[in-house]
Amino acid sequence: MLPVLMPVDPEGQYEPDPGPRDKCGVFGVWAPGEDVSKLTYFGLYALQHRGQESAGMAVSNGERIMVVKDMGLVSQVFDEPALNSLRGHMAVGHVRYSTTGASTWSNAQPTFQGVNGGHGLALAHNGNLTNTDELESWLAEHDADHTVPHKDRMDSTSDTALMAALLAQFAEGGVQGAAEKVLPRLRGAFCLAFCDETTLFAARDPQGIHPLVLGRISNGWVVASETAGLDIIGATLIREVEPGELIAIDQAGLRSVRFAEADPRGCLFEFVYLARPDSLISQRRIHLVRQEIGRTLAMEAPVDADLVIPTPESGTPSAIGYAEASGIPYGQGLVKNAYVGRTFIQPSQTIRQLGIRLKLNPIRDVIEGRRLIVVDDSIVRGNTQRALVKMLREAGAAEVHVRIASPPVSWPCFFGIDFATRAELIAPGLTVEEVCRSIGADTLAYISLEGLMASTGIPKRRLCRACFDGDYPVQIPPERVIQLGLEEKYGC
Repeated sequence: MLPVLMPVDPEGQYEPDPGPRDKCGVFGVWAPGEDVSKLTYFGLYALQHRGQESAGMAVSNGERIMVVKDMGLVSQVFDEPALNSLRGHMAVGHVRYSTTGASTWSNAQPTFQGVNGGHGLALAHNGNLTNTDELESWLAEHDADHTVPHKDRMDSTSDTALMAALLAQFAEGGVQGAAEKVLPRLRGAFCLAFCDETTLFAARDPQGIHPLVLGRISNGWVVASETAGLDIIGATLIREVEPGELIAIDQAGLRSVRFAEADPRGCLFEFVYLARPDSLISQRRIHLVRQEIGRTLAMEAPVDADLVIPTPESGTPSAIGYAEASGIPYGQGLVKNAYVGRTFIQPSQTIRQLGIRLKLNPIRDVIEGRRLIVVDDSIVRGNTQRALVKMLREAGAAEVHVRIASPPVSWPCFFGIDFATRAELIAPGLTVEEVCRSIGADTLAYISLEGLMASTGIPKRRLCRACFDGDYPVQIPPERVIQLGLEEKYGC
């Protein structure tokens, strides 16, 4: 396949921000007698929002592991013949975004690694490690000939390859024993689904930064990045995989091992944007949390207007909440083209200039002559909002008031979300008033960090909010601090 080509405008006038993206989603199922490849297909389909660059699955029949993966959406990678060829009792699946790493087949997951005695290991990973240099040195101490491509060239895939290599290195006594030795040495965010020929494993970092849940079907078990992955196959949610927990599932049943003390710091941005609105995180339905965020935003940043409209689809629940709390009618002023996504076609200059119009189109009869409140989930670089405000004015809006359902994104993420670097973010270099002028709105307001956290109902100490306030729950490597120009904050 050809590399992905997205519309690019050097002045940033037409290219909409891709939006904050989580790098991956993982899925695993252990269910003898079931068609596990198709269960995994549907599970990955429900997690497609977490990664649209590549998809893959590994299936074990008890004697060997078969892996199929490729670039593209789940529906593009797998067809009926491919799924029918993957027969077994257990599967691990993955969907991925590429960020700074290359968009190539070699970066697709699950990663397969041979282990002692002719056996194999397949590993799928969501997250990002922060101590890869330390881990590479540890691996070199035990296997000087085993090299893993550097993180700068392969992005989070090197994390996955590195973890697989370490698990294989220490698997002489079994994969579970290797996991109990390797997992305590990992730092950063990691939600893992992995397997050898007979056993399905799942693990979550001690901070539980990204979600991972455990479900039950009639004759087996399922793990998934979100509860939506359980719902689609009719699995019953049992509980979240606990921070610092390793789960193993085989013919003997399910067993749990604590490899690190839990220090929960769940990603706050999962509630704002990343997770599907029908998913549950910490026993809270994401759609309802986002509605509450909108209500809080209405109380914190009221404005006199005629209509509240969302930037679909991510701004919709918060716009509904804003309308309810403000008493201003809610309306659908923008239509989203559901079929705009990845493209392998080189855009012409004419197509570049269409920009956001490829994705959104205003309903002039709804917008014309009205004072609008436009609710969106976040502002990263400001390109999307700038183009959107211009488009709404051209459609006849009398006023455009932008309200954002998250605080200013001011810090990069080291734990698996594709935020821009600090230099590329619009918020650190400009005041709110300056951002407002930059995007051309009449007014601009963000929800406060305190208001956002209160809307989730989760205590501040149990949330990772680093992209908003720079308070990272895991130590950041000094070389990354220097590379990103954060010396002043961290005293490096």
